[in-house]
Amino acid sequence: MNRQFQGNMMLLITSLIWGSAFVAQSAGMEYVGPFTYNATRSFIGFLVLIPLVIFFRKRFLRQHPLSERQEQKLNHSSVIGGITCGMVLFVASNLQQVGISSTTAGKAGFITALYIVIVPIFSMLLGKKVSKIVWLYVCMAIFGFYLMCIKEGFTIGKGDFYCLLCAIGYSLHIMVIDRFATQFTDGVLISCIQFLTVGILSIILTLIYETPSFAAIWDAKITILYAGILSSGVAYTLQILAQSRTSPTIAPLIMSMESVFAVLFGWLILKENLNLREMFGCAIVFLAVVLAQLPAPDFKKKPFNS
Repeated sequence: MNRQFQGNMMLLITSLIWGSAFVAQSAGMEYVGPFTYNATRSFIGFLVLIPLVIFFRKRFLRQHPLSERQEQKLNHSSVIGGITCGMVLFVASNLQQVGISSTTAGKAGFITALYIVIVPIFSMLLGKKVSKIVWLYVCMAIFGFYLMCIKEGFTIGKGDFYCLLCAIGYSLHIMVIDRFATQFTDGVLISCIQFLTVGILSIILTLIYETPSFAAIWDAKITILYAGILSSGVAYTLQILAQSRTSPTIAPLIMSMESVFAVLFGWLILKENLNLREMFGCAIVFLAVVLAQLPAPDFKKKPFNS
């Protein structure tokens, strides 16, 4: 079994965990509010990642010894990156959790996956070149979103709208992570700090808008533990390990499968049903997500050689 195949399988498992986490998040809303859920799962993710930070740091230092000053710089830049990423993730994840409370897990998964199309648009606004064909993918995704979510009378479900805002938030989150990942930072430490940041900020919203109880949190313990341990801790770690073994073009394509798994698990576990129109919309959105990850075709005409 070669390293690239191992990496691809890790990413497939990662997308499987993230897709199924939509079901856990949806089921958790039967017991606790969205902010309570997000706060508790984030703190669990933070605790799970602490030993991983220690493990990966020791392994890194064995391979790349650093001076005390270099390690301090690494920690400082990673903490700053974690706090920044955490603030963006706080907005995106809470929008998603609020959206999931009033839409299906399948729809939430597909709409969230729009971040793969939105990111190139943000890149263009920042002055980076984006292929013209990306606009075709954007139009496809918007049309698919219309079929999935626009009801009779041109109304849109509140949960669907929050999930769309969440997709924009996750797009910003991806770009912020890319900004810090190119620096001298510790990716696992960044993730650990960002979950701590999300947890602290979510607690504030919980105390303002909700009345949490330990009994309700205990009733939702299975879904919270699943999202906190597997979705936050295990899946993120698998992603880090996998992306060192597989092609950067193949990696996001495989991870976009989380939207398919979200629909599959919503159908299998929550007994959610999608009508033909919504299924067609899902197919179009997924196609746009997949095409957005493929290399842009070159439409330039080659010179004729006689």
